[in-house]
Amino acid sequence: MDTSRRVPELLAPAGNMEKLKAALRFGADAVYLAGKRFGMRAAADNFTPEQIAGACTYAHAMGKKVYVAVNTMPRTAEYAALREYLAALGGTGADALIVADPGVLSLARALCPHIPLHLSTQTGTVSAADCLFWAQQGVSRVVLARELSLAEIADVRAHIPESLELEAFVHGSMCVSFSGRCLLSENLAGRDANRGECAQPCRWEFGYYEIAERTRPGSRFPIGQSPDGTFILSSKDLCMIDHVNDLCKSGLASLKIEGRMKSAYYTAVCSNTYRMALDRWRQEGDGWQSDPAWRAELESVSHREYSTGYFYDRPSDNAQLCEGTGYIKEKAFLAVATADSDANGCARFSQRNKFSVGDRVQLLTPGSCGKTFAVEQLSDPDGTPLSCVPHPYMNFTVRVPFPVREGDILRGAQEEMRP
Repeated sequence: MDTSRRVPELLAPAGNMEKLKAALRFGADAVYLAGKRFGMRAAADNFTPEQIAGACTYAHAMGKKVYVAVNTMPRTAEYAALREYLAALGGTGADALIVADPGVLSLARALCPHIPLHLSTQTGTVSAADCLFWAQQGVSRVVLARELSLAEIADVRAHIPESLELEAFVHGSMCVSFSGRCLLSENLAGRDANRGECAQPCRWEFGYYEIAERTRPGSRFPIGQSPDGTFILSSKDLCMIDHVNDLCKSGLASLKIEGRMKSAYYTAVCSNTYRMALDRWRQEGDGWQSDPAWRAELESVSHREYSTGYFYDRPSDNAQLCEGTGYIKEKAFLAVATADSDANGCARFSQRNKFSVGDRVQLLTPGSCGKTFAVEQLSDPDGTPLSCVPHPYMNFTVRVPFPVREGDILRGAQEEMRP
């Protein structure tokens, strides 16, 4: 392996501690999370300051990092609570704070001067001049606007100091609004997207309508898209797994996966797949080729139609809007290993979804794609044979023809998706 070839950091979402552990175990170099307030995903489980400290201890023991998102746009009345929160974050061991609002940035510099600052994509940073300005404010990394192409990212990289890092989203949900700056949720649902409360009305089905320009009432344009409904604002999901070589050569320091609201299974699969692709690039460099099995892995998680976002297309050239009904549901997440397998090939698991003897399942372990086998034997913790495991979080033992390590995942192997 060529260890001299610089490989970008792989940064994964952590909506709670289970997801954090899945991300780090399956190959992420760092995770990003948020507290109970001041993060852009208020509906995630999120973390208390004490839990953030525990997450940092856990990650640091693995040689990995934790970044804390404080990237909402607080109003004046919220600053007393923000001050208290930032003061608490100062003692958690966080490796960086992700900020967007200049007021938050200034307060973070004053209260947590020892914690590096990363600039959130919410600022919509699109140029080298933007980056240089934020660097003067104490920012060490910029999360670029999602609307930039790879060529534009490389151009930014060429005109800023090497010490200023660049990060970009490479997988997950996209927003129809510019870098997440949207008022639609507040207007339609009374929930402010810029304060972490987005109701995602862009994903709603709007029915079938027509629009007409005021001075041309005879010229009417339908806005229906498919027999499944009208999703005129729902963006396709981003997936750059087939283009990791371009990402690695663009000058990005960190490749970011979206999804703090997604499942631990989603976090594990995405982290594992991009880890395999990055490790392959470290080995092969310009000879790198994408593996179709990686794409198949990412098809197994909940997602909308995939696209390459704006890395190769300008926003004006390609609206990147969904044509179908929305989510493609993920394979059933069946269980998580709670211990390594024994000498007889039996391993203990904690159940997440029902399955039975005779079902075909897959074992997902770090560094490889899913391995299929048929369930031949199940038993409870006392050794009593079972025909199925029907109860969530039920503990059981299953014989697996492959080595199992604590944290490995069992998932469905059939084409049927979870309802």
